[in-house]
Amino acid sequence: MAKITDITNQFVRDQIEQFIDSEVEQQHIIQLYAQATPDMQDIAAGIIDGQHKTVDCLTRAALDGGTAALDVMDNGLIAGMAIVGIKFRDNFIFVPEVLACARAMKAGMAHIEPILSESGIEPVGKVIMGTVRGDLHDIGKNLCIMMLRGSGFAVVDLGVDTSPNDFIAAVEEYQAPVVGMSALLTTTMPNMGKTIEAFIDADMRDDVHFMVGGAPVTRDFADEMGADGYGDSAIECVEVAKQLIGVKTERRTEP
Repeated sequence: MAKITDITNQFVRDQIEQFIDSEVEQQHIIQLYAQATPDMQDIAAGIIDGQHKTVDCLTRAALDGGTAALDVMDNGLIAGMAIVGIKFRDNFIFVPEVLACARAMKAGMAHIEPILSESGIEPVGKVIMGTVRGDLHDIGKNLCIMMLRGSGFAVVDLGVDTSPNDFIAAVEEYQAPVVGMSALLTTTMPNMGKTIEAFIDADMRDDVHFMVGGAPVTRDFADEMGADGYGDSAIECVEVAKQLIGVKTERRTEP
């Protein structure tokens, strides 16, 4: 079992000890970082601290030095955002800090994405994402999209104030098996259920898995509306999407 002393970057070690209370979650993060090289831990530290210029330079240097793009993405950029996601979920940081971290992530991904595109690596899966009708908030959605793309998903972003018909049209156009819906207002949460109902009316419900999230959204609410998955952070969004893609794949291979 990995120990926190296996992590060479002191800033990262301090972040884990100070902000991650759950022993299970802490051990998961320690395991994630213990397998990363010092250079990757430095990139992650830059993400956590919201230092976009530092992340830009370190990412470019790592790639120039021969580190694989996927290694930089997984063990540097995504590892950093894993801690950011936990801190945001637990109210240790707020929207301005998250935006700074997201900017740092974007700076690193600017070097990674062209390499992955040229390599012809197939995406893990395809996801449609949108904030539901009547809701204009997108920070949480955008963070989820960034994490999904960083984890190898192709994501179609429908933006905000997305109607049920917009979701349906996107699924028909892009043939995506997963739809992610976000809401920040309690008054717009019912539109998640209305979107699912629209898919039922269009005889498309069995073709799509729905995952939902947002500050006021709970697991019980997700279950009541008939969603297939729920996450309370960008990290969980990725895990839920992976699970749903797996379920969809199994369904398609059945005789």
